[in-house]
Parts: sequence; structure tokens; C-alpha cells
Amino acid sequence: MRPRLFSLVVVAAFVAAVPTSAQAEADPEIKGAAFLLLPVGARATALGQAAAADWGSSETIFWNPAGLALIERHEIAVHFASTFISDNTALVGSLSAGELGVLGIAAYLVDYGSQDVVGGPGVPIGRISPRNIELLASYAAALGSGLSMGVNYKLIQLRQDCSGQCAAFPSVTGTTHGIDVGLQYAVAGSETLRLGFVVRHAGLKLQVRNEAQADPLPTRVQVGAIYKVLLPQFRGTEERFDARLLVDVDDEWGAYSDLDLRIGLDVGMRDLVRLRTGYAFLNTQSRGPSVGVGIRVGKIAIDVARVFFVSSTFDEPLHVSVRALL
Repeated sequence: MRPRLFSLVVVAAFVAAVPTSAQAEADPEIKGAAFLLLPVGARATALGQAAAADWGSSETIFWNPAGLALIERHEIAVHFASTFISDNTALVGSLSAGELGVLGIAAYLVDYGSQDVVGGPGVPIGRISPRNIELLASYAAALGSGLSMGVNYKLIQLRQDCSGQCAAFPSVTGTTHGIDVGLQYAVAGSETLRLGFVVRHAGLKLQVRNEAQADPLPTRVQVGAIYKVLLPQFRGTEERFDARLLVDVDDEWGAYSDLDLRIGLDVGMRDLVRLRTGYAFLNTQSRGPSVGVGIRVGKIAIDVARVFFVSSTFDEPLHVSVRALL
């Protein structure tokens, strides 16, 4: 693990419930399990994290489970992100049952690496490994008239494992449970305008050591829209390019006075090739622009995204997603 950050992680992980992102680091009001606020998936990340109304990919399980409802094929995906403080990996699977709906499962690991516990001059006496884990089970279905709904159940765990002599940093675990509930609506039943609403990370407080130390989850309310237009057809071709404009606003549950704005632009030809950009107007040091590209060859789709923080304090993360359409 990056040595300059290790002390921060060890102390923060179990005293302040792990401020694991630039957003969490900069926000003194952040709640427990702040790692849940890290973006997952290169597609949404490239679009400035404007994903409340997005659909058609198993990645939406992390943004608005209602977006799973329109998946027509089974899908397996892996999402990886290298951030300024951790390496994050998510495995996702979705199973389409036609009119019965879509089932999804996911496992998400935020790994801060390992560090020696030193007892004397350069003598390691133990090894400490802080990690965060999220397990999800999801169901989404189309309800008719352009409306779809989705729900996630989530098991959330913060871990600090130590081997050897660990009196100063004993192994501890905190576990809690949460849900996401989302809706999406295709206006007039078309793909031109789609609206999304989701409540994310609602659930029980996270208790690591004792009840007095329990922290609430970082529950957020996010509302978004997608507007899609077809671009002029190139002469001599049958394919049409399209452009999608995505806009989201969100805030902490019960607050609604300091909204974050997220915008994205997605241009391409079907899902064969997509160029993406966005900007996250956040009230934290993690605000800034993002860019990305997505390509699909046969049944394999690859998305890449890069985030550029306005603040130079943090290393800028790279996101890579690989999806297999079954």
C-alpha cells in the first residue's frame, strides 16, 4: 500500500468509518461506510456519474437498480478502479427472465493493501490489511407504461485483519445491511426522454466496536434524466449515430440544501462505439471532469474512464470495465 496514506487509512477506517474517496476525505459530514460513495463502473464514471436514469447494463446495479429491468441478455462483468488510496474490484452478474424481470448479484471489494506493523527499528512484527466489502442481490422489473422499478439488498462490511503481534491494531469487523430502491420512467414510452429516481445506501447503522460508535450509512437521494437525439445520417451509410445528454442532482437524505450536479454526454453508434465525457459539480475535492470510451466486439464490451480532479491533492483514478453478453 502507498506508505504516505497508510496511517490515514488505519486510523480513519475504524474511527471515522473509512473516508475512502476524495469526496469522503473532504466532507466533514460524511457518514459511515463512505466507500459506498465511490463510483463503480467506467460507463457511469465517464459520464460524470450521472446515472440515475441510465439503463441497459449490469453496471446500473450500483447506480439505480431499476436500470436492470431493460436488460434483454444475461451479462457477466468485472469493474476495476485504481484510486488515490485503494484498488477497487466489482464482479457483477445479471440474469434476464423476460417479463418476469431481471435478477442481479454483485460483489464489491475496496482493498487498501497491506502494511507491516513495525515493533522496533525496521523489525516487522505483524501485518495489517484494511478492506471494505459490499455484497448485493437485486431484482428489477418493467411495470408497464414505460415504468420500471428495482431494489437492491446489500450486506456491507468494514474489515481490519491483522496477523502477528497486533496489540496496537487488532482485527475488527463491522457489518450492517442496506437497500437501494429506484424507479425509471420512459416518457411517452420512448427512448427520447427517460427519468430516474433512486434512494441509495439506506439501512442500519454501522457498528464496529460498540453501539455508541455506530454511524449511519451515507444515504443519498438522486434524480436524473436522459435526453436522446439521433444525429444526421452519413451519406451512403445505414447506421445512425446518436447523442445522449444526462443530468443528475443528488443530496444527502433529508438535506436537499446543498445539491450536487452531475452532467454527461454520450455520443456513438448503438453500443458498438461510444465516446463519453462528463463533469461532476460536487461540493468536495472530487469534483471535476471525466472522459471515457466504450467499444463492443461481438459479445465483449470494454469501457474505460479517467477522472480529472480540480484539486491536485489526489491521484486521478482510472476505471476499466469488461462485460460479457451471454
